[in-house]
Parts: sequence; C-alpha cells; structure tokens
Amino acid sequence: MNSVVADFIAKHQLLSRDVLHIVALSGGADSVALLLVLKQLGYRIEAAHCNFHLRGEESDRDEAFVCQLCEAQNIPIHRVHFDTKEYATLHKVSIEMAARELRYRYFEQLRQDLGADTICVAHHRDDAVETLLMNLMYGTGIHGLTGIRPKNGAVVRPLLCVSRSEIEEYLHSIGQNYVIDSTNTVDDVLRNKIRLHLIPLMQQILPKSSENIAKTADNIKEVEAVYDDAIRSGLSGIVKTLRPAIGASDQHGAVCVAIDDLQALPSSECFLFEWLRPYGFTSAQVLQIAESLGAPSGKTYSSTTHVLYIDRGTLIVAPVYQLPSSLVIPEEGVYKFLDNLKFRITISDDLSVSKSDDCITIDKAVVEFPLTVRIIQSGDHFQPFGMNGSKLVSDYLTDKKVSLWAKRSQMVVTDKKGEVVWLVGHRIAHPFRITPATKSVLRIEVMF
Repeated sequence: MNSVVADFIAKHQLLSRDVLHIVALSGGADSVALLLVLKQLGYRIEAAHCNFHLRGEESDRDEAFVCQLCEAQNIPIHRVHFDTKEYATLHKVSIEMAARELRYRYFEQLRQDLGADTICVAHHRDDAVETLLMNLMYGTGIHGLTGIRPKNGAVVRPLLCVSRSEIEEYLHSIGQNYVIDSTNTVDDVLRNKIRLHLIPLMQQILPKSSENIAKTADNIKEVEAVYDDAIRSGLSGIVKTLRPAIGASDQHGAVCVAIDDLQALPSSECFLFEWLRPYGFTSAQVLQIAESLGAPSGKTYSSTTHVLYIDRGTLIVAPVYQLPSSLVIPEEGVYKFLDNLKFRITISDDLSVSKSDDCITIDKAVVEFPLTVRIIQSGDHFQPFGMNGSKLVSDYLTDKKVSLWAKRSQMVVTDKKGEVVWLVGHRIAHPFRITPATKSVLRIEVMF
C-alpha cells in the first residue's frame, strides 16, 4: 500500500518532505494506517487527537490507545478535550457538525502554532463514494459528483486512493491493531445506512461497484475543470461590479448582471446557479429567481449574507450589513458616519457655489444645528433645488433611475426641524440655496 499512497501523494502534490505535517489520529483503522504509512514514507509528522466525550469509556479508551501507539512509534502527540454536547446546544448545531467544527478549528490552530504545513486526515476511497451517493440522494450539481477532494486548503487526504478493505488488509499484514468506534456500526444516520446497507448490496450486485463509482468521480473531476472554465468565461463577460453613487453609504460594492445577457448564455439557469452559489443562495432559491426573471422591478431574494434585487432588467447582488441609524452633528468639525466615510462641516464668508456632487454650499442663516445624517425613510420629502413644490425622496430617486440597491443606503442631511437639507450626492433642498441675500455659507463635504 505504501507505493500506491506515495504515487497518489506525488500525483496531487499533497506533501513535502522538508516540512512538518499533522496527522489527525482517532485510533481507528484509517487514521492508524495513515500515521504508519506516512512515517514509513519518511515524512516528518506529529499526531493530534480529539476526545469529544461522546462515547463514555470508549472515548477515553481511544485516547489511551493513540497515546500508546505514538509512544511506541516515537511520534509526538497533541491531545485536546471537548464538551461537544454543550457546544452543539450553545451553537444550535447537530452533534456531528459540532464535532466537525471543533475538530478542524483545533487542527488549524495547532498547525499554526507548530508551523506545520498540512493537516492529514484519513478519508479513503469508500468515504468518497459514500459522499457522492449522499449528494445524489439529496440532489446535487456537477460539483457534488466529484466525491471528496485530495486537498482543501491545508487539509490533505493521502488515502483517497485506497479502500477500507485495503487499509484493513495492510494493518493485518503488519500486525497492527486499532480501535473500533461503536457508533459506526449503528445505522442511525444516512452515511451509516449507506455504509452498512447500500454499499454492501451494491458490491453484491457488482463486486467492483465502489471502485467504478470512484473512477467515475475522477472522470467528473476532469469534466468539472472544463465546466468551471466555461462558467468563468461566460460570467466574466456579463458580470459587472457596481460602485455606489456618492451619497449612497454602501461602500462594500455590489455586482450585477443584465437579464438579457444572462438569458443569451447556453443555460441561463446553470450560469445563474454558479454565479449565486458563492453568495449563499440555495438551488431552490436559484430556481425561484430563474422563474422570476421577467418579474417587475422590486422583487428581492435573501441569503444569510446577501440580497438579490430584480431592478430594471438587471439582477443586483449586494452584501447584507447593518448601517448606522444616524449621525448627529452639533457644530462645525469632522464627523465619522462609517469607517471610510466622514462629513466635514465648515462655515465661511466665501459665497461661491460648489459644483461637486460630494460637497454642498448653503445659506448658513436658514440652517439650524444640530444637523443629522441618516438613511432615507419612508415618507421623506423635500423641494429639490430649482423646482416648484415638494417631492417624495423615493420618487425623486426613481426618476433619476437610482437602483433599489443604492436606494437602501441613500443618505440625507436634515436640520433641527427634521427638514431635508441635502439628498447626499444628488441635490440640495431649494429653501437652503445661496441667494443674493446670503452673507455666510455652510459647507458640507463628504470625505471618503
């Protein structure tokens, strides 16, 4: 088995010989084989063991076993204990997810502390087959048909080239024992049901079924590379980055796609899914969005991190974040509204009128402090400079074809009476303009 693993490591460039590697060691057959193979191949390794305290005496038995094994092999070992049930309750996740989060967080911190290069975990070919079958059962796209990747960041999986039976045969051949996790023999979760019932039945029907599925996953990886390149190429020509207009306090940026451009692609739904997947939108949401491409402006969809707007034939995706409620300005000075956005207030006798979108000059005599900077609210209205009569701010922005995305973070400056003095980045209110009677000017400037 050593030569097979060595070839796999070389093919995927998983490990270097001149650096330290951490081996995740549970005590089961897979991790024990990984530890011994890497040692025999001459890699510099240290072991890490997590005691999740989920199986009573069995958990302590596993810890004692890995300590004895590492002592016998002269391999340094690092141990950590977790109250996994408390973590799961606190974070409202399953026990399985809690153990995963705790495990990988600890491994990564240990890797950084030791200056190690990788974290080696013992997933094997059967694990990859189980993952693929689970994804098929739940429903998946092309990325879900590739099983488990040999490398994901600092995590590497050198045993994906061998099966569970090959691992057990290897350990038997060298007389090495290992511990058995009793929870793996209970069909209480989907992965165990697949492992204990479905795969044995498949092997009965066709002895090489698991091996063939693994080969298919490898083939799909090659197809995936072509697919990803086509997706990148198609989206690069139509996805545009938006920058907020001056006065829209959203400085995080957003991206957009013209619906006509999207529909001109070979499979608009496929491209839509791949575009939206990194922003946390689910396949079900993508299907709803695809069916709503002809909907009028104003429809929105939300993931946990982003919002999608359908606006004037365009799909706009912008991040979700909490804007400040308001900023009170009592007098002259510089005031921070956001980390990268400030307001500077000055008073002068210079009566020249500012022509800049990010700076206004108004009649000081008709403005009363304190001023307030805030996001627009429903019902806000003002008399735009040069116009007769009042107008709703939302209507004014609509007339100016300001997107729904930019509207949500559009700022106004109001005076002590709550009247809109400036629709920031757009227009001042007519009553505050400089006139021949003006003697002193109040200057309000946005600083980025």
